[in-house]
Parts: sequence; structure tokens; C-alpha cells
Amino acid sequence: MAGPRNVEPKCYSLSHDQLIRLSQPIRETLSRTPYTPPEGATVSIKSLLESLLPQEIPPSDRIAGDEDSKERFRKEIRDFCLCCAALASAEGEDSPNVYWITKDLILAAKSAFHELSKAVSLGSERELFVELMPEVLPEVKGVIRESSIDTEEEEIVPASAQVPVAHAIVAALQFRWLVSQVSYPNLGKLCSLVIPCALTALDHWSPEVKEQGMLSFIHIGNNMNAAELSWYEEAILDACCRNIPASDELWHRVVEVSVLLLTCTQRMNPRSFWFERMLSEMLAHLERQPFNKERRIAWLTLIEPVFDAMGLFILAHFRRIFALFFQWMHADDDKTVILVLERLHTIIKLTWIRKSPYIERLVDELVLLYKESAVRKSREVIRNHILQLLLLIQKCQELQFERAWSKHKNDPDIEALTSSFINQSSEIVQS
Repeated sequence: MAGPRNVEPKCYSLSHDQLIRLSQPIRETLSRTPYTPPEGATVSIKSLLESLLPQEIPPSDRIAGDEDSKERFRKEIRDFCLCCAALASAEGEDSPNVYWITKDLILAAKSAFHELSKAVSLGSERELFVELMPEVLPEVKGVIRESSIDTEEEEIVPASAQVPVAHAIVAALQFRWLVSQVSYPNLGKLCSLVIPCALTALDHWSPEVKEQGMLSFIHIGNNMNAAELSWYEEAILDACCRNIPASDELWHRVVEVSVLLLTCTQRMNPRSFWFERMLSEMLAHLERQPFNKERRIAWLTLIEPVFDAMGLFILAHFRRIFALFFQWMHADDDKTVILVLERLHTIIKLTWIRKSPYIERLVDELVLLYKESAVRKSREVIRNHILQLLLLIQKCQELQFERAWSKHKNDPDIEALTSSFINQSSEIVQS
């Protein structure tokens, strides 16, 4: 497993005067930015960020060559970079801890990174972040961990009652932003630093910290290869499974990150235990609230890559999948219905629904849905999906299909469907 290089980062070659000059625009903008702590807050995030900015030291007070002095200055550089990362991470965020950060502050933070990379003669900001992460991530991880749950204790309490969760939220935002600045193939070289920190965030009790961990893992999954992820795949996939029963506000993220990491690490092994466990956990969660619209739409939208990777092994989950699909096919919203029909097409195409007792029921439900769709806005889209599904079922299991279809083909309420079906069936045979 590749690890960070043991070379002092170029950012430490910065002079104190340069650091003060770089931080001045941020200091000035931050000082005049209004800030009202969120209700119930025990700490000021603005004060926290101000404390990360370097302090001007008169030349007479500087001790040249003193090792402690050098380390203090290195810490000032790290703190300054963490301040900039926190400010930059506020872009697009609605967290009450960073909502007050203005566009001017975000731009000033990004500009500071740009100027810093130039000042120390790095070719790009990307190079700066690659060498910076080994320096700052241990501290970021430590802050997140300090307010997490201590599982070694008999009582579930924060690992350190002295560390406000707001600090962990800011640290998670810093981490997510820093990770997102490094892409393939460079991110893989930092996997021994990045993945443990992401796991710490994902395992945190705070939904805000968890979400940043999930967003970080989405970037990681898209920018590391399977070999790099394999060093931590069991820990990663186990954490994903444990987060599936999450609050509804995180469900979309949970499914997104779980699907991505599962398919990234297990794509070549459809027999993997992790497919079984992950899909079972998801289905169990959906079964608990089958009529939760947001939950089912998120899952139906994102689950396709798992079906593709599992192939025939989806058969083992047919009973639970079809039980949900038969309910959702008649949901009030058109989006759910269309997504179900699309996922059904994938499942039938992958499995040919062989040895399945569901063909007759499926044909019945499709015919019923065709009739119901008369009053839906997306009537034509839904009916076209139904027609294509019937044609596919006929192609896969002709005898079973004919027995099921014989009950409906003379139904006057589906005359248009029957006509279209006969015409397209004939075209397929002739071709």
C-alpha cells in the first residue's frame, strides 16, 4: 500500500512575513463578516477560525534556528491551511455552522491556496494539497474522533465531553474539501491517510459529520482504483452496512456511497457476501416504510449498478424485490412507477426471470397499471415501458407468458396495448 513520502513539504519553506501577507485579506474579511452562532451553540466558529490565523511576531522576538520555534511556525502554516479549507468548504453548504461564511471569504481562501502554491514554487495547487494532506489530516481526524462515541465504555458517551460537536463538523468539512482537491491517480497514494479519516467521519454519531464522511467516500470511490480500496474494503463496506438504517435525510447519501463502494470493490465477484448483506440491509430498511416516497425514489434511482454487478444472483432476492415492486407499481407519483418499470426491465434482462413464480403476477400487475395509467400525466411514458416489458417477458419465457397473457388479450380496456403488442411481436419475429 502506497504511503505518503517522507519529504518535508515545500509549504514549510514559506517565510513568516509571506504567511502574514497571505493571511491578511482573510483576517480583514473575516473580522468584518457578521456572525450569529446557531441557537444553542456553545462555541463560536468564527472565533475558532480566527484563532487559526497566524499572529504577527516582531522580528526581535523570533528565534532563528530554534527547533521549537520552527515547529510552532510549521503549526501556524498548518492552521492557516485548515482555516482556508474550512472557509472554502462552505461553498454550497447549508450547515448552520458555516452558512454565515460569505462568497468573499470563500474566494479569499481559495486565492490564498493559489498564492501559497506559487510562493513556494509548486507547479499547481494540486501539488500543494498532495503534500499538505499528510501534515493536516492526522489533526483533522483527531478532532473528529474526540467527539465521537467511545465504544470501549459501558455507557455510550462522547469520547471527550470537552470537545464540542461543532468542532468535529468543521473538521469533517475541512477533510471533505481537502480530499476533493486531489483526484486520481494521486489520491490513491494517500489512501492510508485518507480512508481511516473518512471512516472516522462515517462512524461519527452526528449526521452532519456522517454526511461529510459519505461525500468524502463518494469522491474516494471515484478517484481510487479497486486495488487501493481493497486494503480497507471490509472496514468500508461494514461501515456502509451499519449506516443503512440512517435518518431519512441521509438515506440518499447512504445508498449512493454504498452502491458506489460496493460495485468498486466487488464488481468482479458477484458471489461476494457483501452483495448479499448490503442488498438485504437495504431491502429490510425499505420494507419497514415501503410507502416512504423519498426513500424508495432514492433507492430505485441509484441501485442499478448493484443489479448489473450481481447479474443472476439477484434471483436470491426476488421474493423481497417483487413484493416491493408490486406495491410501488401503483404508487401515486409517476416517478416511482417509471423507476420501477425501468428497474424491472434491468432485472428481467439480467435474469430472464428463470424458474420464477412471478411471471403471471407480473403480467397481471402490468395490465392493471396500463389501465390505471389512463389518468396519469406520464401516461405515454408508462405505457411504452409496459409494452417493452411485456415484449421482453415474452422473449424470455414464452410459454409462461402466453398462459398469463391469454387472460388479458381480449380485454377491451387494453385494446390499444394488445394491438401494439401484436404489431411489435410480429416485427420482432420477421426481423
